[in-house]
Amino acid sequence: MAQKIFSKKVSAPRMLLLLMVALGLMLTDRYTTWLEPARAWVEGAAHSPSWAGDLLGGAADWGRTRLATPGELAQQNQQLRTENLVLKGQLQQLAELAAENAQLRGLLNAAPRTKLRLLMAELIGVSPDPMRHEIRIDRGSRDAVFVGQPVIDAWGLVGQVVKIREDSAEVLLISDERHALPVAVLGTEVRAIAEGTGDYRRLRLRHVQPTLDVTMNDLLVTSGLGGRFPPGYAVGRVTGIAHQRGQAFMEVSVEPAARLDRSRHLLLVFAEPAAEARTADGAARPLPAEPE
Repeated sequence: MAQKIFSKKVSAPRMLLLLMVALGLMLTDRYTTWLEPARAWVEGAAHSPSWAGDLLGGAADWGRTRLATPGELAQQNQQLRTENLVLKGQLQQLAELAAENAQLRGLLNAAPRTKLRLLMAELIGVSPDPMRHEIRIDRGSRDAVFVGQPVIDAWGLVGQVVKIREDSAEVLLISDERHALPVAVLGTEVRAIAEGTGDYRRLRLRHVQPTLDVTMNDLLVTSGLGGRFPPGYAVGRVTGIAHQRGQAFMEVSVEPAARLDRSRHLLLVFAEPAAEARTADGAARPLPAEPE
């Protein structure tokens, strides 16, 4: 049978000695720093169970991370693959937006140095008939689009408006066999007529005499004759010259400057209307409204 604690009697002198030792320790701790090392050791020993608990918790977390089951690993891999695919899709969208912004910046630089107003338009349809090079744009009569209006892209002349609806318009491309326009050789001002061939990548010059100064890689621009197309827009570059003996004219092939089969964003060209006219004394007065 276990003995009871403090079952033995303590003598009076021993009790007095213990009280004196306790009192001495209290006074020493109160008025000196001799017992601080011992106090720090006791406090460290008291915190050691908490430190050990933290250590065991960290070991358990490491075990859950490193010793995951194959099912958990497969689930994590699937989630990572999904996130990777989403990020790649977003990256593709960002690349498309960057390319679109570059094209739009090119459009703004495509205008000649004349007083013209440009209106952005977007391709919304293509003619299903391969013999008709026509496209549909998202601008119409509510945007003041008119028949015969020039249409360009970032690289050159695309065509002209031939039919209008309220919210859309049909554009005849310069590559259509029914289309022709006056052009000039940049630098020499030699004039000719460029007509479509039914091929997006080829135009031809009509009735070019062998004596005319037309050479390979000459750049053709709109001449401004006829008043339909403003002068200075790129039409194409000469890529081939053929002259058969006995023929009165040369066969000149031209590659269009515009990306007729690829451009999505286009520009409608407006002649800038004068907002006001000036009287003889210099005072400004409104112009009369133009008849519709």
